[in-house]
Amino acid sequence: MTAGNPFPPEVVAAVMRHMNTDHADDCRVICQGLGGQPAATAATMSGMDADAMEFLAIVDGAEVPVRVPFSAQIVERRQIRAEAARMYREACAALGRTPRPEAS
Repeated sequence: MTAGNPFPPEVVAAVMRHMNTDHADDCRVICQGLGGQPAATAATMSGMDADAMEFLAIVDGAEVPVRVPFSAQIVERRQIRAEAARMYREACAALGRTPRPEAS
């Protein structure tokens, strides 16, 4: 844990592993719809703190850092899943797409 991050490195690593393995397309959609990178062709989660998730999006063949804030500061691990799902749903809405049913 660091001053601005209530989550120890092993928790951040586990969340990143899960997002990048099981939700790679969701990471791209989040960067496109909420991260200001509509041309992103891929994205991976690269970090997280109490205020936001961070990604590396691929835009025009280059890595672009993207920080997408949470709706409110989070301090408990159980809050992360709900925030990731919210981000995905809101990104889909911003892009005019229908989210997967299991993302609700």
